Amino acid sequence: MANWSLDKAHSEIEFKVKHMMITNVKGQFQDFDITVDSDSNHLENAKIDLTIKTASINTKNEQRDEHLRGSDFFDASAHPEITFHATSSTKDGDDIKLTGDLTIKGVTKSVTFDVEFGGVAKDPWGNEKIGYTATGKINRQDFGLTWNAALETGGLMVSDEVKFQADFQFTVTK
Repeated sequence: MANWSLDKAHSEIEFKVKHMMITNVKGQFQDFDITVDSDSNHLENAKIDLTIKTASINTKNEQRDEHLRGSDFFDASAHPEITFHATSSTKDGDDIKLTGDLTIKGVTKSVTFDVEFGGVAKDPWGNEKIGYTATGKINRQDFGLTWNAALETGGLMVSDEVKFQADFQFTVTK
């Protein structure tokens, strides 16, 4: 059995959403953890659980971050975590379709993410490292994130589609 430890210094979770229908606004969650229990250096048949602290959202604008932490969006005081629990994976070459239960603001939906295997390498201290990049998108309204504002020129302030990219690096011991 392989033991995977998240290398937080070399991992990140980013998202982007269309703002005013003309540009993307990006952000990150800065406090998260993922556990992987696997019999190998691969995600197939692995037990995977991700926890993200909603209060750790950072869009480089404190006023916007406070709004996102509030009841219009994540309601971080009542729903301090976003969770993902993998339920299945399908391998296609080195890439994987990872399906699981995503819970945001108390709402759980099944979602599928594309996961790209980055490779395995030894760091200068002899530690075995493994990397993966996960991408996907969700409709934020499916999870009760419904706040919006109509624009004078038509359209909405914030798109419903939210795109994600997560880069994870792990130290693997056997």
